[in-house]
Amino acid sequence: MTNRLAEAKSLYLRKHAENPIDWWPWCDEALSTAKAQNKPIFLSIGYSSCHWCTVMEGEAFSDPGIAEYMNANFIPIKVDREERPDIDSIYMQALQMMSGQGGWPLNAFLSPDDLVPFYAGTYFPVEPRYGRPGFLQVLQAIRHYYDTEKQDLRDRKAVILESLLTSAVLQQQGTTATQDKELLHKGWETSTGIITPNQYGNSFPMIPYAELALRGTRFEVTSEYDGKQVCTQRGLDLALGGIYDHVGGGFHRYTVDPTWTVPHFEKMLYDNGQIVEYLANLWSAGIEEPAFKRAIAGTVQWLKREMTAPEGYFYAAQDADSFTPPLSPPYQGGDKGGSEPEEGAFYVWTFSELEQLLTAEELIELQQQFTVTANGNFESKNVLQRRRSGELSATVETALKKLFVARYGATPESLETFPPARNNQEAKSRHWPGRIPAVTDTKMIVAWNSLMISGLARAYAVFREPVYLELATTAADFIVNHQFVDGRFHRLNYENQPTVLAQSEDYAFFIKALLDLQTCSPEQNKWLERAIALQEEFDEYLWSVELGGYYNTSSDASQDLIVRERSYVDNATPSANGVAIANLVRLALFTDNLHYLDLAEQGLNAFRSVMNSTPQACPSLFTALDWYRNSTLIRTTTEQLHSLMSQYLPSVVFAIASKLPDNSVGLVCQGLKCLPAASSLEQMLQQVRQSQVRG
Repeated sequence: MTNRLAEAKSLYLRKHAENPIDWWPWCDEALSTAKAQNKPIFLSIGYSSCHWCTVMEGEAFSDPGIAEYMNANFIPIKVDREERPDIDSIYMQALQMMSGQGGWPLNAFLSPDDLVPFYAGTYFPVEPRYGRPGFLQVLQAIRHYYDTEKQDLRDRKAVILESLLTSAVLQQQGTTATQDKELLHKGWETSTGIITPNQYGNSFPMIPYAELALRGTRFEVTSEYDGKQVCTQRGLDLALGGIYDHVGGGFHRYTVDPTWTVPHFEKMLYDNGQIVEYLANLWSAGIEEPAFKRAIAGTVQWLKREMTAPEGYFYAAQDADSFTPPLSPPYQGGDKGGSEPEEGAFYVWTFSELEQLLTAEELIELQQQFTVTANGNFESKNVLQRRRSGELSATVETALKKLFVARYGATPESLETFPPARNNQEAKSRHWPGRIPAVTDTKMIVAWNSLMISGLARAYAVFREPVYLELATTAADFIVNHQFVDGRFHRLNYENQPTVLAQSEDYAFFIKALLDLQTCSPEQNKWLERAIALQEEFDEYLWSVELGGYYNTSSDASQDLIVRERSYVDNATPSANGVAIANLVRLALFTDNLHYLDLAEQGLNAFRSVMNSTPQACPSLFTALDWYRNSTLIRTTTEQLHSLMSQYLPSVVFAIASKLPDNSVGLVCQGLKCLPAASSLEQMLQQVRQSQVRG
């Protein structure tokens, strides 16, 4: 017996289709039913590769007693946060107001008449444990409160709604040039401090902070940090650590320790796109560490092999957990394997496995270059983490290829495509020649694809590997050709079916990706023309005329939201407004249309109060401010551009000059003026470097 979610396109929603809970998707009918029946809404938000979301689905949401009470007393609604980040953002902010912390699963209780939340939490166990009440107790207490404490409920909701509305409306603030210069320094210093290695907690990539810190290294300013060393170390932690899959390529979400050793094993497209771009930027900044180049190449191989649809777009994510077969490989289809997936099973190695798969010499060298021991570093198994930078030995590369064969059942050279397991049933029932892989969420998300396209474009500009540009352009072409319905841009695609109107991050990130592709192909304006057209739609439907900046959701898709937010906080992905404002500056340089510059100024004024008060929250806005103050246009020949592209020039736009002054190699323009024509590449580079630090 399945519920309404059996018809959902979202993998996350379908995972709950066999729950005894009578789930609704977020829709007008669900909201009107709650209002008509005067039942509080139980809103549960998560995503397919979320470990604790999966745990709660298998525990509380599968419990018959909980389901019986839930169905009688609440309207339960499931939301995939990757489909509707606007809904997730509002109720996550409410959760953080109520509890001081956030996370997923996000479980909130809403009043049916106005959708204002009055209680929220994350994971609830079936029985009381971990210092948390049992879920049935929570439901009974919430329903009793809703029925008997009407005045307190009204007061509580009023406080929460006022807080949400206040946080959505920020005071506009202009600044002087001197104040902006000090503000930029504050942003760089803050972000450099945030990515400085520490000795506690989880380790996240935090690429928006690392990118801003790297930008700051071109300025000669007094700082308590060695910015270049800090940025290099972040790259080394990523490329050498257990967060990187040294056998199959691709980066995991984060590590559960401060030493970058043991990852939470899911792989998210958005992380990989950002990390590829960052490592390429490090290389172009003169930090030519072989591990960076190897990690980029391995990630692109993983992307092409496991994360690229036949149509050319990129899948969203791979789960952390996977099944283990009861028999030694090759795995026989139909042999059901372990009943529950295990975290990291696809990626980790027992010492006895390594002894069987490798020669004595290979194992010795692997132990010398990786943290491999008989006792392991993760539940008696080994997560591979490199001990030092530099090139890996030929012996170790051979050993890693053997581990690849054990995992995938084929050599890296022969395995061009590894088909995804789209759900648990496929994972358990299909014949796999190696290990059983984690489930892949095969939906296409425009914002995440865009981050990957940008990463590939930057890697191509630096390393000139044709496959990098080929993958990027094919994915961009798919979005251009398939994500517009009746002239409107759409966020998601499920098996060639576009759905859900695009949100601010989809517009902002894809416009950035188009401009990044334009940089790689300056001879034609195909990508620039697409970016200009999409920017026009973005401005029409999401720009806030009253406040400045871009709303998360378009004007005709916000009716069911209790507040219309403007994203300015960086999380695992950059803030939409930070990227969007930087795009506006770049478009102004490309087109000489100063309207874009006016919008960029209004956008920065809208968020300067936040930048002043909480610089740790919004590195992408500081990146946008850097673009606004130090943007530089280089007009030169095609030959010169290709040599310039591979250098680290973070606030530069390139254009082909149809005609240059006699005996010159190019023109460097800053703001609204051009410098004297450069007669040599060396002179032009000197002008560019000075132009990039004038702010």
